[in-house]
Amino acid sequence: MNIIEDLRYRNLIYALTDETLEEKLTKEKVTFYLGADPTGDSLHVGHLLAYLVAKRLAAHGHQPILLIGGGTGLIGDPSGRNSERQLLTLEQTMENAKGIEKQVRKILPEAKVVNNYDWLEGINTISFLRDYGKYFNINTMLAKDSVKSRLEDGISFTEFSYQIIQSIDFLELYKTQNCTVQIGGQDQWGNITAGLELIRKTLGIEHKAYGLVIPLITKKDGSKFGKTADGAVWLDPEKTSPYAFYQYWINLDDDEAIERLKQFTEYDKAFIDDIEAKMAESPHLRHAQKALGEYLTTLVHGEDALKQALKITEALFKGDVTALSAKEIEMGFEGVPITEISDDINIVDGLVESTLASSKREARTFLKQNAIAINGEKIQDETTVLTKANALEQQYTIIKRGKKRYALLKHL
Repeated sequence: MNIIEDLRYRNLIYALTDETLEEKLTKEKVTFYLGADPTGDSLHVGHLLAYLVAKRLAAHGHQPILLIGGGTGLIGDPSGRNSERQLLTLEQTMENAKGIEKQVRKILPEAKVVNNYDWLEGINTISFLRDYGKYFNINTMLAKDSVKSRLEDGISFTEFSYQIIQSIDFLELYKTQNCTVQIGGQDQWGNITAGLELIRKTLGIEHKAYGLVIPLITKKDGSKFGKTADGAVWLDPEKTSPYAFYQYWINLDDDEAIERLKQFTEYDKAFIDDIEAKMAESPHLRHAQKALGEYLTTLVHGEDALKQALKITEALFKGDVTALSAKEIEMGFEGVPITEISDDINIVDGLVESTLASSKREARTFLKQNAIAINGEKIQDETTVLTKANALEQQYTIIKRGKKRYALLKHL
């Protein structure tokens, strides 16, 4: 199947600005771009899909350009928002840009990277109004979803003008890089079509450019994809550990996992059909979730990070935590209460201090019921002392009560 057929099979096309784009992408090699505004220092899973579509286009021989919005990031895109963004300093924007570029490079190593601050910072107010502003009709701008949805609560002129700024980007890349296609999320439709109009109006109707828009991905309940109860699933390993990243995909529902396998991996239809058949036979083995988690963890964080995530997963599943390093314990038990202690502590006191027991009496009851494990080993002796010398890597003691309740003691 050609690239457009492949994207349709994977439910990755919301709209094309021109149906002739399918023939163009099939018969020609084009340069295309997608942009990222560095309003934060990391991308999250919700951003990932556009870069994976770009990766597919690149695999078909098309040349990607990653546009870092050093200039547009200072303005703020109103798309998909119901309030104004907090304005960043130039220094913050440029620092964020470095982190985002590093992340995208892992996914799109062949991409040419440009920063729109390089051409936007030289445009003065008169040039902006005369050379670009005159091509934009206010009524048309007001009709764009990104603006229309904000009119009731108000929108600043700064964010209102964002679509003009982004249109300048498309025009610049069209003229200097022969870039004829822009891709972006569903919420970027208005900005992309504004860019097409600017190219046509400034250069002439014979100059043809295109847009490919990717659907917004949401969860079953309609909430944003890539969010958990603890917040966004980040690509930065310091914000979301590779283990937590892997677990996000492992914990998807079965039907969603199949859909995400189509959208977020390069596996072909035959592979996905085989996975779907296996899921029907033995869903408890989570074939789709594992294939998805392994592919994306490797892509975003590398093979070593995947091995580490699998090691932690296996250790926690079997209860064999003694093989984990201190760093792996921190990843595997992220969100578990940690109690810092400076001296050795009796197991009864340790259960109370860690809040796994509400009283010493309750702690002794749990011990008698054989409900307590220390570093994976069942403990019933209430005289047991938890020491730094016996802690994992002389740093952590893992206390487990029952099947699911955990706490960590961190020995100082």
